Amino acid sequence: MTGATAGIGAEALNHFTKLKDTKVYVGARGSGRVLPEGAEAFSLDLSSLKSVRSFADTVKHRLGNTKIDVLALNAGIQAANNQARSEEGFELTFATNHLAHYLLARLFEPNLAEGGRIIITTSDAHDPDVISFGPKTLNIDELRHPTAHSPKGMALYAATKLCNMLTALSLEKEFGALKNLDVIAFNPGLTGDTSLMGKQSAILKLLIPAIRPLFYLISLFKPAFFMGTAKRSGEVLAELAIGKVVPPADKIYASLVRGKLTFPDPSKLAQSDFNRDLLWNESANMVGLPA
Repeated sequence: MTGATAGIGAEALNHFTKLKDTKVYVGARGSGRVLPEGAEAFSLDLSSLKSVRSFADTVKHRLGNTKIDVLALNAGIQAANNQARSEEGFELTFATNHLAHYLLARLFEPNLAEGGRIIITTSDAHDPDVISFGPKTLNIDELRHPTAHSPKGMALYAATKLCNMLTALSLEKEFGALKNLDVIAFNPGLTGDTSLMGKQSAILKLLIPAIRPLFYLISLFKPAFFMGTAKRSGEVLAELAIGKVVPPADKIYASLVRGKLTFPDPSKLAQSDFNRDLLWNESANMVGLPA
């Protein structure tokens, strides 16, 4: 699991570790992480493909012949600009949110149990019909090597969430029937108490409860602006991951809207087979794997 040390992921992890005969391997930056009993952390820096490979090798060694029942790819960042770069020179938000998780899914695919599950955290921001700054085109070159005129901030984040959605659809196509895998793209919705934009200041922590009523009123007209909680989003993530809640047949997108789980169609861009296959092939080339 990635993104398990704070916010939505930490809440989901609490659910996972309460399951009998369950071991959760967590990828996290740094060391000395305090995790619930039943979870073990290994070093993982999602801004480095080298670190991603090292993490995968470590987990595989620890697994031995044991298979992975659930692969939860939940981590994400949102940068204010598009100037930061990954270790390999890719734009940092794109590298962290998309490329690293694409590579993890590819590396762990042989270790996934028959009938296992992959869940990838995306966002309704991937759909411009829901959130106005959502991507209206898929320009992979602008994402990996942006210019001054390329998306930044929330628009860049939304574009990487489109990549997460397309990756989920590709994984379903490539491995779903082959290994009887379930693949789910999960939108937790707007969640105030997360570390998506870094560690929250004391002032921000105080402000969030105060502005929740305002977002509640806005959500009566724009449901995507309902501000949920990490506790609720983490609970739903866990329920989807362990199969307690199962999407309807032929549905891959699970979206939390005003606290209730829905199963809409993804954006028009995400429904494009051309975009799906293009991103898969280009991503394979970027991480050095066969398409």
